[in-house]
Amino acid sequence: MPIIFPNIEKSDKDGLLAISRKITPDYILSAYKSGIFPWPCAEKHILWFAPPTRAILPFDKLIISKRLKRHLNNKKYTFKVNTAFQDVIKNCATVDRPEQVGTWITSKIIDAYIELHKAGFAYSFEIFSLNDKLIGGLYGVKLNNYFAGESMFHLESNSSKFALFETVEFLKKEGSTWMDVQVTNPFLECFGVEEISRKKFMHMLNEELK
Repeated sequence: MPIIFPNIEKSDKDGLLAISRKITPDYILSAYKSGIFPWPCAEKHILWFAPPTRAILPFDKLIISKRLKRHLNNKKYTFKVNTAFQDVIKNCATVDRPEQVGTWITSKIIDAYIELHKAGFAYSFEIFSLNDKLIGGLYGVKLNNYFAGESMFHLESNSSKFALFETVEFLKKEGSTWMDVQVTNPFLECFGVEEISRKKFMHMLNEELK
């Protein structure tokens, strides 16, 4: 049976719409097609959100600092797509984040997204050092021209920034014009991320899914 979520207008003021005990590729695909995303609070439960505002990165407003441009021009790294998905998501789950206690990327999330990757809907974008060591990357969900960035990590300075830039370049070639980043933070705002209303987001989402 298809997974059917409640109408997104029924979410509370924080965006919480539903709670489930399981998460599978079917759950994830149904959620993203409906403007919903998962955010676990513990191993046992998955919280599903459709907040009143959504953070997106319009590619035509991408901000690249002069310092980052110099690093990009030197390009002491290689960029790959979908060659190390499991390594990327596991690094995102375990890398140390001083501003965060624990991780929302639980074992349930990892297993579900690995299956989604095998089905062709979850992508990883990877940054390797010149000696072929994975040093940064991000992963997310791609449906037609819609892409939702889930999480990123870096093991060396600037590698997550390289991953974001290269991901944007890849998606532009695929026909996308913006990226869903769900919730903003100071790091993302430096790149031009902005918040829009849920109504506008749903209009943009439906256009990308055609």
